[in-house]
Amino acid sequence: MSKDAVQSAQAAARTDVARAPADAGDAGYSKDLKARHVNMIAIGGAIGTGLFLGAGGRLHTAGPALALVYLVCGVFAFFVVRALGELVLYRPSSGSFVSYAREFLGEKGAYVAGWMYFLNWSTTGIADITAIALYTHYWSLFTDIPQWTLALIALAVVLAVNLISVKIFGEMEFWFAIIKVATLVGFMLIGIFLLATQHEVGGGTPGPSVITDNGGVIPHGVMPVVLVMQGVIFAYAALELVGVAAGETAEPEKVVPRAVNSIMWRVGLFYVGSVVLLALLLPGSVYSADESPFVTVLSKIGIPAAGDVMNLVVLTAAMSSLNSGLYSTGRILRSMATAGSAPKFTARMNRSQVPYGGILLTCAVCVLGVGLNYLMPSQAFEIVLNVASLGVISTWVIIMVCHLVFVRRARAGLVPRPSFRLPFSPATEITTIVFLLACLGMMWNDPEVGRRTLLLIPVIAALLVGGWFGIRRRVERTTDRELTDLTD
Repeated sequence: MSKDAVQSAQAAARTDVARAPADAGDAGYSKDLKARHVNMIAIGGAIGTGLFLGAGGRLHTAGPALALVYLVCGVFAFFVVRALGELVLYRPSSGSFVSYAREFLGEKGAYVAGWMYFLNWSTTGIADITAIALYTHYWSLFTDIPQWTLALIALAVVLAVNLISVKIFGEMEFWFAIIKVATLVGFMLIGIFLLATQHEVGGGTPGPSVITDNGGVIPHGVMPVVLVMQGVIFAYAALELVGVAAGETAEPEKVVPRAVNSIMWRVGLFYVGSVVLLALLLPGSVYSADESPFVTVLSKIGIPAAGDVMNLVVLTAAMSSLNSGLYSTGRILRSMATAGSAPKFTARMNRSQVPYGGILLTCAVCVLGVGLNYLMPSQAFEIVLNVASLGVISTWVIIMVCHLVFVRRARAGLVPRPSFRLPFSPATEITTIVFLLACLGMMWNDPEVGRRTLLLIPVIAALLVGGWFGIRRRVERTTDRELTDLTD
């Protein structure tokens, strides 16, 4: 059956969405996520360990110019989420960009999008449970517990939360986000007070002189600034969760635009504002990758238990990321399974309308991560983080390609385009895709980690091609069956 025939039938059937969802994987979900849940999921996606922990090492490497890097990458991240938001308002789907890839790029596009996203979140999940174990070891009470045991406990707790109901997931993310935002606001208020009062920090006076007296905005040259971009892009990963969550909210047309538009000012305030404050308080050389930059500042001014508080917040951020990863991959895999491109059991839902099959598959990969923590506890985090970055960039590129095709069809009168739109299409999509691919190419300049990560691309491509030939007949049968149902 031709791709055009399938698309025509889907377009004809879209007028009766209630009877036949455009994506069969959308059927059966509850609509229990409220506006406050989706808004906080958006915040939680924008604020994570990439800021709380990663900013320290990046400030040391790139200096104050890191604020500009966060701003530039934040703008492109906003473009991606804005494009996804427009697609969501056209047709809300828990399959999110995989569902849109199926409609606008065909089953091969959906297959690649889904499995690259799964690669992203399953490896990120390994990174998260590794981080949780490392952060827990900070307290002497847990020092004697093996890292792999703590990783397994963390995975079990978050799995249980995800399997109960989407409402519990939403509540957990809501409070995780509240903790992160409250911590950042508290730190920024302290930082502004230190600047306003010229209070001594680490033996020096805070202010612009901290930057000018230590090499300026770009103390180590342009190349270190360029190289941190790929890591900053990863820091923004999870913003696309807004698109997945929209499939389980009752009023996506009201909730999604508000959540998407708020991302830009949150990025500006929390990421750029925090980094500017950090740069004004202490020289970049004082910060390190081994410690949260916020802990560095607070310890320099003698605030008691600063390390304990920030370690708890970073631990919360890692738990939030793991929670979101299980949630999103469960929905994405179910969308794929109903089309035949993922194992059948990943389409199964429990009585609470939670797609437990896909969640358990992601957990199975994370259990391999527990083994990695047992075999290589000191290297586990770095290994999986770099593999995950390939999934993030490919996911964002696919979203922009889907939006390009969507706009082209809308201009041809084939699909309706909502009033909430990505501005300056197609220039915005093309510029964003070029930027993301450039970030990928920049990894080659990092021989230790980045170059090895890029060398994985042919391996991943070979696995995807082999997998497609293994499941293509099942996909064709499923597509033919769906077309028959749509035209009956």
